[in-house]
Amino acid sequence: MSTARSSAYAAPLRNPTLYVILAAALILSAAMGIRQTFGLFIGPFSYDRGLPVTLIAFAIALHNLVWGFAQPFAGAAADRYGAAPVVAFGATTFAAGLALAASAPSGIALIAGLGLLVGIGVSCTTFGVVLTAVGRVATPAQRSMAMGLASAGGSLGQVLMVPFAQLVRESSGVSTSLFALAFLMLVAAPFGILLDRRRDASVQHVEAPAATSLRETLTDATQHRGYRLLTLGFFTCGFQLAFIATHLPGYLTLCHMPMGLGATALALIGLFNMAGSWACGWLGGRFRQQHVLGWLYLMRGATIAAFFLLPKSTISVVLFAAVMGLTWLGTVPLTSGLIAKMFGTRHLGTLFGVVFLSHQLGSFLGAWLGGYVFDATGSYTPIWAATALAGLFAALLHFPIDDTVHASAEPASA
Repeated sequence: MSTARSSAYAAPLRNPTLYVILAAALILSAAMGIRQTFGLFIGPFSYDRGLPVTLIAFAIALHNLVWGFAQPFAGAAADRYGAAPVVAFGATTFAAGLALAASAPSGIALIAGLGLLVGIGVSCTTFGVVLTAVGRVATPAQRSMAMGLASAGGSLGQVLMVPFAQLVRESSGVSTSLFALAFLMLVAAPFGILLDRRRDASVQHVEAPAATSLRETLTDATQHRGYRLLTLGFFTCGFQLAFIATHLPGYLTLCHMPMGLGATALALIGLFNMAGSWACGWLGGRFRQQHVLGWLYLMRGATIAAFFLLPKSTISVVLFAAVMGLTWLGTVPLTSGLIAKMFGTRHLGTLFGVVFLSHQLGSFLGAWLGGYVFDATGSYTPIWAATALAGLFAALLHFPIDDTVHASAEPASA
């Protein structure tokens, strides 16, 4: 690595960038932390309201699918109008979905609230809108680190929301817990205003030429082999994470683990994800991002296989949650940073949205198939095996990615 490049990475983040990172972290904390709690409600919805596990899993899976299909549009809206109005709309829709699920008298209402409305809300309050705002305000040399810091800060919500939702649910019931989460989502909405800050004039960089339209950029991206491989690889990430987040608490109950260990494991995943996201952002600024992704997927797949095959204990669950947390959402700053490197930031929200659609197709299958296979066979074994193998598949896709900078991308330095 050259001395000039090392100095660029060592340069301190400017104030506007820090404000945007803080706002992004708070919004991500609310949105990602709340959706991390959904696995806690499968049992209560099933036992208290008499809904089949397959239907509840479908509602959770559907929000992942809706999130994926809505993400390119949410990203395009943020590219054009700014992040603030998109975040405000998304937070309101998210909260409405949670409120509908809290009072859902039937499976259809649960699907509409937890599936449709929450899916639209999440698309406007997470990575495709929030992290792309961070990517625009940071310099190209510091972009991976800045996105990693925002993702790490956003993991605080995963640490706090799960025990909070569990506590309120146990003391006041499912409906009160969901209403409380809806209120917290609305509180986070005003921070979207800070996302539209621009870089200081002293650190402005040339963006993609104005003549490069969205249509031209999308056409170029679909013809770029690296972009296609990145899109395919992100599918497996969604499959793995959605299955674990949705079904780990129920699986641990089947293994006769202590009550509440599932919530503890999800909170630990969020805690260690703070370190993992920061580390992935740091590594992505010093090594080729696709190689970091490849090793991350190998590590994740091996961890899943070992956890499933080895005897279960409280210690093994804690270790599994810790390692999974280190590899959990570090894929996001690496993936979005790689897209920004190849194509610049002018249409980053839309381009990441397309890749993220693939991620969410995987999330839908991971969450839904987990419930379907369990209802059909009484076991999670086939899905655990598929989730472990998915890590190897993703690694094989990411290592050969060509990160050639497209002609429309901004230069690495001013």
